[in-house]
Amino acid sequence: MLGKIKTKQRKGEIIAYSEAAIMNNAAVVEYCRISMAALSGGTAGLLGLTGLYGFGFYIFAVFGLWAMLLLKAGGQWKKYFISRKNLLTSGFFGGLFVSFTI
Repeated sequence: MLGKIKTKQRKGEIIAYSEAAIMNNAAVVEYCRISMAALSGGTAGLLGLTGLYGFGFYIFAVFGLWAMLLLKAGGQWKKYFISRKNLLTSGFFGGLFVSFTI
């Protein structure tokens, strides 16, 4: 089965999402998040940012990636992602562990 359709009701209207498209977008975002975590961990190490400063740098990088993804999607972010909060918080701790292992 290629594309199940998920629906969500908001303010009396039904919004349909393609499961295949949602999974593809999530995979692309996860790839970007892991790459960003590795790069930010390496950069923090080169700059000598350890402990709380390194953690703060990672938080800054996470918010930066989130902002860039929303800018890239523009005002039509609802076409690509179900929620902005989920886009920000999903994979946060996985990226954190990648960042600290570098």
